[in-house]
Amino acid sequence: MFKPFFKLAPMVCRFALMSSVLIGLLVITGRVQAHELRPAVADVTIAQSQMQVELQVAVETLLAGIDQSQVIDTDESPQAETYDRLRVLPDQALADLVRAEWSLLASGFLVDGAGPLNLIGVEVIEESNLDLPRDTILKLQAELPLGNGPVALGWIVQNGGLVVRYGDGEAAYAVFLEGGELSAPLPREGVVQESAAAVFWRFVVEGFEHIIPKGLDHILFVFGLFLFSMAWRPLLAQITAFTLAHTVALGLATLSVITIPAAQMWLVEALIAISIAYVAVENILRPKLGWWRIVVVFGFGLLHGLGFASVLGDLGLAQGQFVLSLIAFNIGVEFGQLSVIAVAFMLLALPFGRARLYRNIVVVPCSLGIAIVGVRWAIERSFL
Repeated sequence: MFKPFFKLAPMVCRFALMSSVLIGLLVITGRVQAHELRPAVADVTIAQSQMQVELQVAVETLLAGIDQSQVIDTDESPQAETYDRLRVLPDQALADLVRAEWSLLASGFLVDGAGPLNLIGVEVIEESNLDLPRDTILKLQAELPLGNGPVALGWIVQNGGLVVRYGDGEAAYAVFLEGGELSAPLPREGVVQESAAAVFWRFVVEGFEHIIPKGLDHILFVFGLFLFSMAWRPLLAQITAFTLAHTVALGLATLSVITIPAAQMWLVEALIAISIAYVAVENILRPKLGWWRIVVVFGFGLLHGLGFASVLGDLGLAQGQFVLSLIAFNIGVEFGQLSVIAVAFMLLALPFGRARLYRNIVVVPCSLGIAIVGVRWAIERSFL
């Protein structure tokens, strides 16, 4: 009597999940992740006697004293109310406050090889939607000592991520800093001396770290693919489709062929959460490889690639090392995914894979847990 239900269950599951996507698109298209923290961007220019920095930053986070190394959203910070009060200040009032509090803000910068940074201009970029973060351009200047020594720039770990960009064209340099790091020495003349090997390794590490430990959503998705079957052919087919898709999406998005406005990245993140729930539910209801599973995994791979692209954009690709950086980041992502599969194989497949109850004691409970987490994230990223 239950056979008809189990035959219909996969179809019902697909319909429900796809309907959720459509409803989400129709009902909540205007929703944005208003308070997600973003890295600041510093464009550096060095003349013989001066260093000038144009910093684009959501300055309210700095004025509120939010420790951005501990949270990824202002709502999660103990200073959330302070941030919200600053966010509703008129643009001119915020600019005046920055000038008044500059001595405090300046203490957060790390400068090597130059004098202290002085504030010479403040421009608050108008953003009437209070649900969106507001950018402020700070124009800074520091005197250089006599000689021809280089300069390095960074800021304290509490200020979060900082992209430092220097130079133009093929010789341009860009780096994503966190953890209180300093940029490479920026010469007064010539270009930054950074070997191709150093750039390659830096972005391999960034790609790997985006999966482990930072990419829990991607970890769960790959883990869900692993749980689908003990046979290597279905796993290889899924991983190949997923890798191909997110590689294509990552390249197209990074080249700006596909552009997702920052205000709409919440939709990509919500759909990624739905993809996690989907593969987990299908593991339970329909653990048989077919064309539909490959197509779905490929489609979700495109979404994950767009998610990777937003991170890679934050890292600040230098034009001269663009292709190398893109390849290296993708290799790092692949190493991260393979590491997830290797750990899952050692912890689950080796000790329990031959057990008759492997599906009942490992696949179904783990997939159910992944599905619950995916649904919860989809709701949080769409409505909360």
